[in-house]
Amino acid sequence: MSEGSISQEEIDALLSGVDMGGLGAVGGFASKPEATIDVATLTKFAETMKDKLAGIINTMTQKEVSVGTPVVESLARDQLLAKVPEVVISVLTDFTSGLTGDHLFLLSTEFATKLVSLINQEESPSMDDMALSVISEVISSHSGAEITELSGTGKFPGLATQPAEAVNQPKAMVRMPQGTFALFTYPVTVDGEAYTLWEAVSNSVADNIAKALGGGTQEAPAASMAGANFSQQPLMGAQVPPAGNPMGMAAPMGQPMMGMGQPMMGMGQPMMGMPGQQMNMMSSFQQTPNVQSLQFPNLQQGLMGAEQQNIGLIMDVFMEMTVELGRCKKTIKEILGLGEGTIIELDKLAGEPVDILVNHKPIAKGEVVVIDENFGVRVTEILPAIEHVASSI
Repeated sequence: MSEGSISQEEIDALLSGVDMGGLGAVGGFASKPEATIDVATLTKFAETMKDKLAGIINTMTQKEVSVGTPVVESLARDQLLAKVPEVVISVLTDFTSGLTGDHLFLLSTEFATKLVSLINQEESPSMDDMALSVISEVISSHSGAEITELSGTGKFPGLATQPAEAVNQPKAMVRMPQGTFALFTYPVTVDGEAYTLWEAVSNSVADNIAKALGGGTQEAPAASMAGANFSQQPLMGAQVPPAGNPMGMAAPMGQPMMGMGQPMMGMGQPMMGMPGQQMNMMSSFQQTPNVQSLQFPNLQQGLMGAEQQNIGLIMDVFMEMTVELGRCKKTIKEILGLGEGTIIELDKLAGEPVDILVNHKPIAKGEVVVIDENFGVRVTEILPAIEHVASSI
């Protein structure tokens, strides 16, 4: 952290719950850390599932498939984003019964294209809705195998997930589990080509799975105020009367109070000649301070909940969407001279993406297609948010 300021990376780390070497501590207090994920138990579970994953892909592709040694680790959103490519196929299949929590699969577009090509026996398939449904089916089969395996423990009656839904999107738009979560990394080889399948489950789901398999997490010790030890360290500058000083005279600084560790006689009654203020101070030294860890709310969850609630108010509002093939400028004379058969040259080159606008603001680019004798457009690029803002200025 630079002196007197905080960088954007550190702000993002605080919002996502990433430990930045003490940034979570404010004024000597630290928030309670999350339970440590039982990586060893989850790794054994992943070892059990890797052969089943290979069998599922082999059955669907009719090609030689192998899955290497899986890796299980505990990490946060930023750490996962650093592992995956810029554009991914994300498949959400959250646990809804028996277990409740986030369940996400990620794979590269190259891996998805390979699977679709082999399953549909199609060369160079595009990642359209049909292709995404094939990926959803692959992930659904693997998720079903996991449900069968976990149901065998008897710990999750009626275990179920929501239907798998594959989406082709930039990694920054993927909805990931909050805070720290468990990530399963499966190295998959299909028809001689190496790929990776990532599977992420929320911290609570990972903990319940580990417990059902005979493991579990351990809570990290709660943090207390840094350097505070009231039972052994004297209060700086405090003067208390030593034993045997009925007149209330202060002891020299640094001199230990006699009989500090033993109960004083007549403690329940006022001592002769001792001022009431000094009596109260002496009583406070014999009381054990109640030091508790400071709890901070998850800022990211609060923000996301507020955003989702606000945007929900306008979800049924209609907006005009326009596909713009191109533009040109003409003089009034040229426009008045237009007639049937006149050719107008646009500023777009042949094969160049067309612009997709919402309320006359560009949001994406795409290519023109024909669907059942109707024109359509396939989205090929989502414009960055900064371009949306710039177009509105």
